[in-house]
Amino acid sequence: MTHKMKLAVGIDIGGTNTVFGLVDEKGSCLAQNSIKTGDFPVVEDFVDKVQKGVNALISNFKDSEIIGMGIGAPNANFYTGTIEHAPNLKWKGIVPLVTLFEAYFDFPISLTNDANAAAMGERIYGAAQGVNDLVMVTLGTGLGSGFVVNGDLVYGHDGFAGELGHVIVEKNGRQCGCGNKGCLETYASATGIVKTAKEFLAKSKDSVLADLPEITSKAIADAALQGDKLALEIFDYTSDKLGFGLANMVAITSPKLIVLFGGLAQSGDLILKPTKKYMEQYLLKTFKDKIQIVPSQLNAADAAILGASSLAWQTLS
Repeated sequence: MTHKMKLAVGIDIGGTNTVFGLVDEKGSCLAQNSIKTGDFPVVEDFVDKVQKGVNALISNFKDSEIIGMGIGAPNANFYTGTIEHAPNLKWKGIVPLVTLFEAYFDFPISLTNDANAAAMGERIYGAAQGVNDLVMVTLGTGLGSGFVVNGDLVYGHDGFAGELGHVIVEKNGRQCGCGNKGCLETYASATGIVKTAKEFLAKSKDSVLADLPEITSKAIADAALQGDKLALEIFDYTSDKLGFGLANMVAITSPKLIVLFGGLAQSGDLILKPTKKYMEQYLLKTFKDKIQIVPSQLNAADAAILGASSLAWQTLS
């Protein structure tokens, strides 16, 4: 009897794109596809389109066994299988996503928020293999985070624990999309660093950034790599805020490893070194020089799918 290859389905639902694929036990993404999330204002149409895409991929692997599906999405509740009041998605209110997908598939389906999925992906396939205490911080449009403590994801009583992006680092600071002011994600995210750049440029035009028609986080990173003084100051300011937030977080979960992922994290030492420096400065003595900050080791293109699929392997174990 031939041994069937086991595969998991991973789906990552983002505000812009939804990517889905098939992943083997080693963390290789064997096939994938994507659709534009915003093209589907009605969630049932979205689920129908994704299931057709997933089934098309599965049809090329007839000799395989699909062990389950993991879905990563913003504002997703692991306990209830619902997406709840996601500000960056067109579907309002509480969306029963797992139930909608279960109408099409007969294998187990799990849903969690995108940063939790990334944390599990990093632990199963990436930089945090074998690490039981880690925090994954995704620095994208916003700031997401997934906390693993004693080998388990922290969900809290309602499924929404671990929101580092909404720890307040500046009282009455910048307005956040969540309604509060001064949240970490308004400073340490792609959106946050662009806001910082605009504030700095209002005071000084002595920078290559002053001549750009549009400022992006990548443009700021490129300028900083070329030694642009203002761009370096922008990174320093951003790292100070991030290091402050991380130091506060360390006092609560004492992770061995902090993994940075996403657009901003790809700027390497520009963000890693000063963030580590500031975190150490703010840390309680007990924690000093014990915690590594590392970039994600997941291939950025596949990371979201890998993270989501890792949920299926975890459910299996």
